[in-house]
Amino acid sequence: MEKLPVNQGNGQSFGYTLYETTIFNGGHLTSRGHIKDRGQVFLDNNYVGVLDRYNNELLIVKDVSKKVQSLRILVENQGRLTSGKDINKERRGLTGDIYLNKTPLRQFIIYSLEMRSTFIQTKLPKFPEFWKTKTNQVLGPAFFLSQLRVGDPPQDTYIRVKGWGKGVIFINGQVLGRYWSIGPQEALYVPSSWLHPGVNEIMMFEELNGGQKIQFAKEPEL
Repeated sequence: MEKLPVNQGNGQSFGYTLYETTIFNGGHLTSRGHIKDRGQVFLDNNYVGVLDRYNNELLIVKDVSKKVQSLRILVENQGRLTSGKDINKERRGLTGDIYLNKTPLRQFIIYSLEMRSTFIQTKLPKFPEFWKTKTNQVLGPAFFLSQLRVGDPPQDTYIRVKGWGKGVIFINGQVLGRYWSIGPQEALYVPSSWLHPGVNEIMMFEELNGGQKIQFAKEPEL
């Protein structure tokens, strides 16, 4: 992702990168360690599995009624080394070829999803009427929008995300932090300075399974 033609030629630093290509056959999809750090694989928008440092291979079962299908890999940058002799080797995204039945995949369309504040504030609709209300569980990846009404003056609070899978939370367009159901953290701290009296925008990017609700509390859940 560091060599993508974005940010005035400076590449992508953080967030996610989506790689999309077409396939004509099914078979074994192997990463050979070339996915940094975690890649979710989708076939025609249907979740297949994860490729990461622990799993380098997935079975792609092609729909025989379709001549061509879309293969997408959503790769997350989970962080880099900040010191040491290998600091200049810390590349993220697809760092080499991905193979389907020993044939390298080519002709990827690449989408940079850096999740900076400017991306959230300019690329996503701001008005609730442009969002769909869902009462059933939504499978990710997906964005979720909610609102929090705050009194004057705002107070420190915590967001509890029990029932959600894995993703990122934004408060009024600013990146608050990441969450993951594997723990140990189950709540994210929201300082009062991030809030303003009245309506505050809460946005979530959920990778896996959207929950039914989020909770705000005075104390963390440790």
